[in-house]
Amino acid sequence: MTKDALGIVAVACVLLACVAFGSGYIGSLVVWMAIAAVTAASLRFVLLIGELNFASAAFFGIGAYCTGYIANTVELPFVVTLALSSLLALAVSIVFGGITLKVKGPYFLLIGFAFTEALRILYTRTDALGGNSGLVGIFPPAWLEPYYQYFATVLCFALVLVLLAIERSHLGKIFVAIRDNENVVRSVGNRVFFTKVVCFAIASAVAGLAGSLHAFANNVISPLDFGFMLSTFALAYLKVGGEDSPLGPVVGAVLLVGIASYAQSLGGSEHILYGLAIVLSVLFMPKGLMGLAGPRHAGKGGR
Repeated sequence: MTKDALGIVAVACVLLACVAFGSGYIGSLVVWMAIAAVTAASLRFVLLIGELNFASAAFFGIGAYCTGYIANTVELPFVVTLALSSLLALAVSIVFGGITLKVKGPYFLLIGFAFTEALRILYTRTDALGGNSGLVGIFPPAWLEPYYQYFATVLCFALVLVLLAIERSHLGKIFVAIRDNENVVRSVGNRVFFTKVVCFAIASAVAGLAGSLHAFANNVISPLDFGFMLSTFALAYLKVGGEDSPLGPVVGAVLLVGIASYAQSLGGSEHILYGLAIVLSVLFMPKGLMGLAGPRHAGKGGR
């Protein structure tokens, strides 16, 4: 097991211990941290091909709303609900990526931003999805509810480890090569556009599953939960933790979600906190907290 993987497992163990020995609120906070970590990790995964994916919030929302709709209309097994939510995000991402990944850089980012906001507006105007009020009564099964915080935390960190394994694989090396120079990758016979869509689809499926876990954890969802600010939060986790290291999004998420929870108790606004975190990180820690650990973390991913 690599040092990055060991670090991710270590953070997971600490958070699970907090669930075991903390209060009910601490358990909820840990789940929010774990979901934030996997969301930021999915954002970082698309950075492997050199694109900043602001549509990650859209696929997170697709997973959450799929779960909420199933919970309110039909009775399906819990695992099936999770799988369908992730698969729906995957299917939509293949279509979206197949159309939009023909453009790059700020154009791709803006399309993702517009797509996220379009879906949010669609939720507000769809009665079957609760309109502006959203959906309520999204509960995990009774047999799992006492252990849901453990389950969600373990699954989130398992997803982070899966993304890390793919990044370290031959496919992951192709992703990074595309980011560095896609013409070279194309010259040796690799299908660059298809590979980009694969990377985007994997990240979106993970984001959709994270959204499903979020719906079960909060029991209530609304359109405002899935606007572009969700992607901004994920970007803040990534920038503060360090996008060059797979451990960066985990560290950034745990730190910022914890600070935001404290700021709310003081009546502060976490939106200002995240914006300030991005600015300070870019100015004083361009490689994030993990960049302070040494040069071994440089050049491992991100941009």
